[in-house]
Amino acid sequence: MSDMAGSRLDGMVALVTGAGRGLGAATALALAARGAHVVIASRDDAGLTATDDAIRAAGGEATLLPADLTRADVADQTGPSLYDRFGRLDILVHAAMHRAAPGAATGIDQGDWDRTWGLNVNATWRLIRSTEFLLRTAPYGRAVVLVDEGAVIPRAYAALGSASMAARRNLVLAWAEEHRRSRLRINLFDTGGVDACTDDKARLLTGLCLPSEMRHGALVG
Repeated sequence: MSDMAGSRLDGMVALVTGAGRGLGAATALALAARGAHVVIASRDDAGLTATDDAIRAAGGEATLLPADLTRADVADQTGPSLYDRFGRLDILVHAAMHRAAPGAATGIDQGDWDRTWGLNVNATWRLIRSTEFLLRTAPYGRAVVLVDEGAVIPRAYAALGSASMAARRNLVLAWAEEHRRSRLRINLFDTGGVDACTDDKARLLTGLCLPSEMRHGALVG
């Protein structure tokens, strides 16, 4: 495969969660610029509309998916819905995450626990389960899950963020090990603990989604 062929995504379908802002939005725009039809998912309706407008203004194609992935029924139906609509899924970029507020382990609010664990861990597991068949059967299946590697390190007053991010990381790495002999390439991308997007981060993240990317089970960023 030539470098040019390996950089194009014409005819492919990509799902990007957390696409209402930051790295999720920038990655969705970059994937669309390479020819993918991008399904952009977020709870932020205004952010989704802004991302969609940017993609279309640049000549790309997108489908909006307003979705609260902390709801089990929504996450579980993501893969089947994509199959019904497109018959395929080539790329998954799970950029949606919740950064837990600092606090003592004994003082974690139940609502904060549910929100953080629900998006960082439960939604990740459900998306994996919901989309794996489509990704595994794609000619060049690619999955990238964003993590905050710095948050994995246990620190005082950061128990919730550390526990949820470590679980997310290890879940994805275990999934990658299960696919060592398949065509599906699964990697992690470290956001560096910053919500704001940088061009370099967006380019690096987009590169992990390309057919030419052969890394697997890697932590990049």
